[in-house]
Amino acid sequence: MIKRICRTFVISAVVLLFLWSTGQAQELDPNTEAAVKLQKIIAGEQRTPAYAERDVYRRPLETLLWFGVRDDMTVVEIFPGGGWYSEILAPYLKENGTYYAAGYDAESKVRFFRRGAKQLKKKFAADPESYSKAVITELGPPNKTEIAPEGSADMVLTFRNVHNWMSAGTDLAVYEAMYKALKPGGVLGLIEHRGRADVPQDPKAKSGYVNEAYVIQQVEKVGFKLLGKSEINANPKDTKDYKKGVWTLPPTLRGKDKEKYLAIGESDRMTLKFVKP
Repeated sequence: MIKRICRTFVISAVVLLFLWSTGQAQELDPNTEAAVKLQKIIAGEQRTPAYAERDVYRRPLETLLWFGVRDDMTVVEIFPGGGWYSEILAPYLKENGTYYAAGYDAESKVRFFRRGAKQLKKKFAADPESYSKAVITELGPPNKTEIAPEGSADMVLTFRNVHNWMSAGTDLAVYEAMYKALKPGGVLGLIEHRGRADVPQDPKAKSGYVNEAYVIQQVEKVGFKLLGKSEINANPKDTKDYKKGVWTLPPTLRGKDKEKYLAIGESDRMTLKFVKP
C-alpha cells in the first residue's frame, strides 16, 4: 500500500514537472472568474475600434490566457507603443493588481522615442477610468533600466519589440532589466515576428524578422529558462521574403499590392514563455 502511494506520488510529480516544463502549468482556465473578466475587458468600450479589429490576428484572449495573466498580478509591459495591449492590461489589473507601462525614454536623443513617451502619458491622462492606477516607467539602456522595483513583478510582457532592440544593440540589456524586475518564479511572455529557420540571423534584424532559436538563446543568456512555446500567433501564409520586410504586411502595408498582403494578414509570430528560476 505504501509502495503504491509512493509510486503514485512520483508519477504525479513527474507529470507536474512535465506540465511546468512545457509551459502548461501556467495557462489560465478560460472558465475562471479572472478569465471571464478578461473577456469582458477585451470586449470593452475603452478599446480603440481600430485596435480591436486587429484581434483576429493578435488573439489577445488566447495569448494572455496562455501566458497565465491573472488580475491580481504585478505585470510590466515593455514598450507599449500606442497602447494596444495597455487598453486591455491596465483596466484588467486596476482593481487587484498593478500595471507598469515601461515606455520610451522621454529624454532620448531620438525624436520618435520622446514623442512616443509624451503620447503614452497623454493617452493615460485622457482615460482615468482605465489608467488612473497604471504606473509609467521608462526604458532606455544603458541609463534607464529600472522598469519596476527589483523583484516586484509576477510577469513581464513584450509584443513585437525584439527586432527594435537588436537594431539598437540593446537586446541583452533589456532582457537583464526584465530579469531584475521579476520575482523568482516570475514569467516573461514574449511575442516576435518569426523568421525562417533556414535563413541566417541578421544581427540587426533589418527585415523585422527574428529566428526563434536566436531569441531563445539570447534570453537564456541572462538567466531565464524556456517554459514553453505556443502557435497561437502563427501565420503559415507569411512567406517572410518581402523587399520591405515585415512592414509589407498589415498594419503597416508598405507593399504596393495592399490587397495581396491584407489577404496574408499580420506576420507569423513566435509566442514564448520563460521563467526566472
